Amino acid sequence: MKIVIPGGSGQVGQILVRAFSARGHEVVVLSRSDTADARVVAWDGRTLGPWASEIDGADVVVNLAGRSVNCRYTRANLNAMMSSRVESTRVVGLAIEQAVRPPRVWLQMSTATIYAHRFDAPNDEATGRLGGDEPDVPAYWKFSVDIAEAWERTQREAKTPRTRKVALRSAMVMSPDRGGIFDVLRGLTRLGLGGAIAGGRQFISWIHDRDFVRAIELLIERDDIVGPVNLAAPSPIPQRAFMAALRSAAGTRLGLPATKWMIEIGAFFLRTDSELLMKSRRVIPGRLVGAGFSFDFPEWPDAARNLVERWTAESQKGPGRPRAASGNMES
Repeated sequence: MKIVIPGGSGQVGQILVRAFSARGHEVVVLSRSDTADARVVAWDGRTLGPWASEIDGADVVVNLAGRSVNCRYTRANLNAMMSSRVESTRVVGLAIEQAVRPPRVWLQMSTATIYAHRFDAPNDEATGRLGGDEPDVPAYWKFSVDIAEAWERTQREAKTPRTRKVALRSAMVMSPDRGGIFDVLRGLTRLGLGGAIAGGRQFISWIHDRDFVRAIELLIERDDIVGPVNLAAPSPIPQRAFMAALRSAAGTRLGLPATKWMIEIGAFFLRTDSELLMKSRRVIPGRLVGAGFSFDFPEWPDAARNLVERWTAESQKGPGRPRAASGNMES
Protein backbone atom coordinates (compact mmCIF):
# COMPACT_ATOMS: atom_id res chain seq x y z
CA MET A 1 0.00 0.00 0.00
CA LYS A 2 0.91 3.64 -0.28
CA ILE A 3 0.45 5.25 3.15
CA VAL A 4 0.67 9.01 3.65
CA ILE A 5 1.35 10.25 7.19
CA PRO A 6 0.92 14.00 7.77
CA GLY A 7 2.85 14.92 10.91
CA GLY A 8 4.77 11.66 10.74
CA SER A 9 8.09 12.98 12.04
CA GLY A 10 7.09 12.77 15.73
CA GLN A 11 7.30 9.82 18.09
CA VAL A 12 4.06 8.13 17.10
CA GLY A 13 4.65 8.81 13.42
CA GLN A 14 8.08 7.22 13.51
CA ILE A 15 6.67 4.11 15.17
CA LEU A 16 4.29 3.73 12.23
CA VAL A 17 6.91 4.67 9.63
CA ARG A 18 9.26 1.94 10.84
CA ALA A 19 6.51 -0.68 11.03
CA PHE A 20 4.95 0.11 7.65
CA SER A 21 8.32 0.33 5.91
CA ALA A 22 9.39 -3.01 7.38
CA ARG A 23 6.24 -4.55 5.90
CA GLY A 24 7.14 -3.27 2.43
CA HIS A 25 4.61 -0.43 2.16
CA GLU A 26 5.43 2.86 0.46
CA VAL A 27 5.43 5.49 3.19
CA VAL A 28 5.31 9.25 2.61
CA VAL A 29 5.58 11.70 5.49
CA LEU A 30 4.20 15.22 5.22
CA SER A 31 6.27 17.41 7.49
CA ARG A 32 7.88 20.79 8.02
CA SER A 33 11.14 18.97 8.80
CA ASP A 34 13.07 16.16 7.16
CA THR A 35 13.73 14.10 10.29
CA ALA A 36 11.47 11.18 9.38
CA ASP A 37 12.88 7.80 8.34
CA ALA A 38 10.89 7.88 5.11
CA ARG A 39 10.38 10.01 2.02
CA VAL A 40 9.41 13.45 3.27
CA VAL A 41 7.28 15.94 1.35
CA ALA A 42 7.06 19.49 2.67
CA TRP A 43 3.77 21.05 3.72
CA ASP A 44 2.70 23.83 6.05
CA GLY A 45 -0.28 22.03 7.60
CA ARG A 46 -2.65 24.84 6.61
CA THR A 47 -2.86 25.27 2.85
CA LEU A 48 -3.18 23.04 -0.18
CA GLY A 49 0.00 22.63 -2.20
CA PRO A 50 1.96 20.14 -4.30
CA TRP A 51 1.89 17.74 -1.33
CA ALA A 52 -1.79 17.02 -2.06
CA SER A 53 -0.76 14.94 -5.09
CA GLU A 54 0.67 12.38 -2.66
CA ILE A 55 -2.80 11.82 -1.21
CA ASP A 56 -4.37 11.42 -4.66
CA GLY A 57 -3.92 7.71 -5.36
CA ALA A 58 -2.78 6.76 -1.87
CA ASP A 59 -4.45 3.83 -0.11
CA VAL A 60 -4.33 5.19 3.45
CA VAL A 61 -3.89 8.54 5.18
CA VAL A 62 -2.94 8.62 8.87
CA ASN A 63 -3.01 12.24 10.02
CA LEU A 64 -0.97 12.82 13.18
CA ALA A 65 -0.30 16.53 12.73
CA GLY A 66 -0.63 18.90 15.67
CA ARG A 67 1.47 20.94 18.07
CA SER A 68 2.91 18.94 20.95
CA VAL A 69 0.86 18.99 24.15
CA ASN A 70 4.08 18.91 26.17
CA CYS A 71 4.18 22.64 26.87
CA ARG A 72 2.89 25.29 29.25
CA TYR A 73 -0.83 25.74 28.75
CA THR A 74 -0.63 29.45 28.08
CA ARG A 75 -3.34 31.05 25.97
CA ALA A 76 -0.93 31.28 23.03
CA ASN A 77 0.06 27.62 23.28
CA LEU A 78 -3.53 26.43 23.68
CA ASN A 79 -4.53 28.43 20.62
CA ALA A 80 -1.59 26.94 18.70
CA MET A 81 -2.65 23.43 19.74
CA MET A 82 -6.19 24.11 18.56
CA SER A 83 -5.29 25.75 15.26
CA SER A 84 -2.59 23.24 14.31
CA ARG A 85 -5.00 20.34 14.77
CA VAL A 86 -8.07 21.88 13.19
CA GLU A 87 -6.27 23.48 10.24
CA SER A 88 -4.23 20.39 9.37
CA THR A 89 -7.31 18.17 9.59
CA ARG A 90 -9.31 20.59 7.45
CA VAL A 91 -6.67 20.77 4.72
CA VAL A 92 -6.19 16.98 4.67
CA GLY A 93 -9.94 16.70 4.20
CA LEU A 94 -9.78 19.16 1.28
CA ALA A 95 -6.98 17.17 -0.35
CA ILE A 96 -9.02 13.97 -0.06
CA GLU A 97 -12.15 15.72 -1.33
CA GLN A 98 -10.34 16.98 -4.44
CA ALA A 99 -8.49 13.74 -5.17
CA VAL A 100 -9.36 11.90 -8.37
CA ARG A 101 -8.50 8.65 -6.61
CA PRO A 102 -9.07 9.33 -2.90
CA PRO A 103 -7.70 6.97 -0.23
CA ARG A 104 -10.06 4.29 0.97
CA VAL A 105 -9.47 5.13 4.64
CA TRP A 106 -8.50 8.23 6.61
CA LEU A 107 -7.28 7.58 10.15
CA GLN A 108 -7.28 10.83 12.08
CA MET A 109 -5.45 11.20 15.36
CA SER A 110 -7.59 12.32 18.29
CA THR A 111 -6.97 11.81 22.02
CA ALA A 112 -8.23 9.94 25.06
CA THR A 113 -8.20 13.32 26.81
CA ILE A 114 -11.64 13.88 25.29
CA TYR A 115 -13.11 11.81 28.14
CA ALA A 116 -13.96 13.07 31.59
CA HIS A 117 -11.59 13.11 34.54
CA ARG A 118 -13.07 10.29 36.61
CA PHE A 119 -12.27 7.46 39.02
CA ASP A 120 -15.59 5.64 39.29
CA ALA A 121 -15.87 3.87 35.92
CA PRO A 122 -13.91 3.40 32.69
CA ASN A 123 -14.77 5.25 29.49
CA ASP A 124 -15.46 3.29 26.32
CA GLU A 125 -16.77 4.67 23.04
CA ALA A 126 -20.41 3.72 23.71
CA THR A 127 -20.93 4.73 27.33
CA GLY A 128 -17.94 6.91 28.14
CA ARG A 129 -18.54 10.39 29.49
CA LEU A 130 -16.92 13.23 27.58
CA GLY A 131 -15.14 15.81 29.68
CA GLY A 132 -15.41 19.54 30.02
CA ASP A 133 -17.96 20.06 32.78
CA GLU A 134 -16.40 18.35 35.80
CA PRO A 135 -16.83 20.54 38.92
CA ASP A 136 -13.67 19.36 40.69
CA VAL A 137 -10.99 20.15 38.09
CA PRO A 138 -9.30 23.39 36.97
CA ALA A 139 -11.48 25.28 34.51
CA TYR A 140 -8.73 25.50 31.89
CA TRP A 141 -8.69 21.69 31.52
CA LYS A 142 -11.85 22.12 29.47
CA PHE A 143 -9.80 23.60 26.66
CA SER A 144 -8.09 20.24 26.08
CA VAL A 145 -11.52 18.64 25.63
CA ASP A 146 -12.60 21.50 23.35
CA ILE A 147 -9.52 20.86 21.20
CA ALA A 148 -10.29 17.14 20.95
CA GLU A 149 -13.92 17.76 20.04
CA ALA A 150 -12.98 20.34 17.39
CA TRP A 151 -10.39 17.93 15.99
CA GLU A 152 -12.94 15.15 15.56
CA ARG A 153 -15.67 17.48 14.32
CA THR A 154 -13.40 18.81 11.57
CA GLN A 155 -12.78 15.30 10.28
CA ARG A 156 -16.43 14.33 10.61
CA GLU A 157 -17.60 17.35 8.60
CA ALA A 158 -15.07 16.85 5.78
CA LYS A 159 -16.81 16.03 2.48
CA THR A 160 -15.11 12.73 1.68
CA PRO A 161 -17.91 10.29 0.76
CA ARG A 162 -15.56 7.79 -0.89
CA THR A 163 -13.20 7.61 2.08
CA ARG A 164 -13.92 5.81 5.35
CA LYS A 165 -13.08 7.95 8.38
CA VAL A 166 -11.84 6.78 11.80
CA ALA A 167 -10.94 9.03 14.76
CA LEU A 168 -8.11 7.59 16.88
CA ARG A 169 -8.78 8.40 20.54
CA SER A 170 -5.29 7.40 21.55
CA ALA A 171 -3.89 6.99 25.03
CA MET A 172 -0.16 7.47 25.64
CA VAL A 173 1.82 5.33 23.19
CA MET A 174 4.67 3.66 25.05
CA SER A 175 7.85 2.97 23.10
CA PRO A 176 11.57 2.98 23.99
CA ASP A 177 12.32 5.92 21.66
CA ARG A 178 14.32 8.77 23.15
CA GLY A 179 12.20 11.79 23.95
CA GLY A 180 8.97 9.83 24.13
CA ILE A 181 6.81 9.51 27.22
CA PHE A 182 8.29 6.16 28.30
CA ASP A 183 11.79 7.60 28.02
CA VAL A 184 10.72 10.48 30.29
CA LEU A 185 9.14 8.14 32.85
CA ARG A 186 12.14 5.79 32.81
CA GLY A 187 14.40 8.76 33.39
CA LEU A 188 12.37 9.76 36.44
CA THR A 189 12.72 6.29 37.95
CA ARG A 190 16.48 6.41 37.44
CA LEU A 191 16.55 9.60 39.49
CA GLY A 192 14.43 8.05 42.24
CA LEU A 193 11.49 10.34 41.38
CA GLY A 194 9.03 7.76 40.07
CA GLY A 195 6.64 7.71 43.00
CA ALA A 196 2.99 8.58 43.50
CA ILE A 197 1.85 12.00 42.30
CA ALA A 198 -0.66 13.80 44.51
CA GLY A 199 -1.66 10.47 46.04
CA GLY A 200 -1.53 8.54 42.75
CA ARG A 201 -5.27 7.80 42.44
CA GLN A 202 -5.52 9.18 38.90
CA PHE A 203 -5.76 6.49 36.24
CA ILE A 204 -3.15 6.11 33.53
CA SER A 205 -4.29 4.86 30.13
CA TRP A 206 -1.58 3.62 27.84
CA ILE A 207 -0.89 1.36 24.86
CA HIS A 208 2.25 -0.59 23.98
CA ASP A 209 3.76 0.53 20.68
CA ARG A 210 3.46 -2.91 19.10
CA ASP A 211 -0.23 -3.12 19.97
CA PHE A 212 -0.66 0.41 18.65
CA VAL A 213 0.74 -0.64 15.26
CA ARG A 214 -1.37 -3.80 15.19
CA ALA A 215 -4.50 -1.84 16.07
CA ILE A 216 -3.82 0.64 13.25
CA GLU A 217 -3.40 -2.26 10.84
CA LEU A 218 -6.73 -3.73 11.94
CA LEU A 219 -8.46 -0.37 11.44
CA ILE A 220 -7.01 -0.14 7.95
CA GLU A 221 -8.24 -3.62 7.06
CA ARG A 222 -11.72 -3.49 8.61
CA ASP A 223 -14.02 -1.62 6.25
CA ASP A 224 -16.89 -1.87 8.74
CA ILE A 225 -15.27 0.33 11.41
CA VAL A 226 -15.98 4.07 11.25
CA GLY A 227 -16.00 6.89 13.79
CA PRO A 228 -14.18 7.11 17.13
CA VAL A 229 -12.04 4.20 18.33
CA ASN A 230 -10.17 4.11 21.66
CA LEU A 231 -6.54 3.06 21.24
CA ALA A 232 -5.70 2.00 24.77
CA ALA A 233 -4.79 -1.19 26.59
CA PRO A 234 -7.76 -2.79 28.37
CA SER A 235 -6.24 -2.30 31.83
CA PRO A 236 -5.74 1.33 32.87
CA ILE A 237 -4.39 1.50 36.40
CA PRO A 238 -3.85 4.18 39.06
CA GLN A 239 -0.68 6.20 38.68
CA ARG A 240 0.72 4.86 41.96
CA ALA A 241 0.49 1.25 40.73
CA PHE A 242 1.65 2.24 37.25
CA MET A 243 4.91 3.71 38.53
CA ALA A 244 5.42 0.90 41.04
CA ALA A 245 5.27 -1.62 38.18
CA LEU A 246 7.73 0.45 36.16
CA ARG A 247 10.14 0.67 39.09
CA SER A 248 9.86 -3.10 39.57
CA ALA A 249 10.58 -3.73 35.89
CA ALA A 250 13.57 -1.40 36.04
CA GLY A 251 14.92 -2.84 39.29
CA THR A 252 14.56 0.51 41.07
CA ARG A 253 13.46 0.56 44.70
CA LEU A 254 13.29 4.25 45.43
CA GLY A 255 10.30 6.20 44.15
CA LEU A 256 9.86 9.50 45.94
CA PRO A 257 6.26 10.79 45.96
CA ALA A 258 5.30 14.28 44.89
CA THR A 259 2.53 16.52 46.17
CA LYS A 260 0.34 18.60 43.91
CA TRP A 261 2.24 21.80 44.63
CA MET A 262 5.53 20.07 43.89
CA ILE A 263 4.17 18.94 40.52
CA GLU A 264 3.03 22.48 39.72
CA ILE A 265 6.52 23.82 40.44
CA GLY A 266 8.20 21.03 38.50
CA ALA A 267 5.89 21.51 35.53
CA PHE A 268 6.70 25.22 35.50
CA PHE A 269 10.45 24.63 35.30
CA LEU A 270 10.06 21.82 32.74
CA ARG A 271 7.87 24.11 30.62
CA THR A 272 5.00 21.63 30.61
CA ASP A 273 1.59 21.45 32.32
CA SER A 274 0.41 19.53 35.36
CA GLU A 275 -2.79 18.38 33.63
CA LEU A 276 -0.72 15.80 31.77
CA LEU A 277 0.03 14.10 35.10
CA MET A 278 -3.00 14.98 37.18
CA LYS A 279 -5.95 14.15 34.93
CA SER A 280 -7.44 10.69 35.50
CA ARG A 281 -7.68 9.07 32.07
CA ARG A 282 -9.57 5.81 32.58
CA VAL A 283 -10.14 4.62 29.02
CA ILE A 284 -10.83 1.13 27.67
CA PRO A 285 -10.89 -0.14 24.06
CA GLY A 286 -14.51 -1.23 23.65
CA ARG A 287 -14.62 -1.17 19.85
CA LEU A 288 -11.23 -2.83 19.36
CA VAL A 289 -12.18 -5.69 21.68
CA GLY A 290 -15.56 -5.93 19.98
CA ALA A 291 -13.79 -6.25 16.63
CA GLY A 292 -11.84 -9.24 17.92
CA PHE A 293 -8.55 -7.49 18.56
CA SER A 294 -6.29 -9.37 20.98
CA PHE A 295 -3.62 -7.35 22.80
CA ASP A 296 -0.09 -8.72 23.01
CA PHE A 297 0.41 -6.52 26.08
CA PRO A 298 -2.91 -6.09 27.89
CA GLU A 299 -1.34 -5.60 31.35
CA TRP A 300 1.11 -2.87 32.30
CA PRO A 301 3.65 -4.96 34.31
CA ASP A 302 4.37 -7.17 31.27
CA ALA A 303 4.48 -4.17 28.96
CA ALA A 304 6.81 -2.32 31.33
CA ARG A 305 9.25 -5.23 31.43
CA ASN A 306 9.35 -5.44 27.64
CA LEU A 307 9.82 -1.70 27.27
CA VAL A 308 12.57 -1.54 29.89
CA GLU A 309 14.46 -4.35 28.11
CA ARG A 310 14.18 -2.58 24.76
CA TRP A 311 14.97 0.82 26.29
CA THR A 312 18.13 -0.62 27.85
CA ALA A 313 19.17 -2.27 24.60
CA GLU A 314 18.60 0.96 22.67
CA SER A 315 20.49 2.99 25.27
CA GLN A 316 23.53 0.78 24.81
CA LYS A 317 23.58 1.72 21.12
CA GLY A 318 24.43 5.30 22.06
CA PRO A 319 23.37 8.52 20.34
CA GLY A 320 22.20 6.79 17.16
CA ARG A 321 19.14 5.18 18.74
CA PRO A 322 15.72 6.36 17.50
CA ARG A 323 14.67 9.73 18.85
CA ALA A 324 11.18 11.12 19.00
CA ALA A 325 10.96 14.44 17.20
CA SER A 326 8.61 15.77 19.85
CA GLY A 327 8.16 14.84 23.49
CA ASN A 328 4.42 14.34 23.34
CA MET A 329 3.04 13.35 26.71
CA GLU A 330 -0.14 12.40 24.93
CA SER A 331 -1.21 12.67 21.35
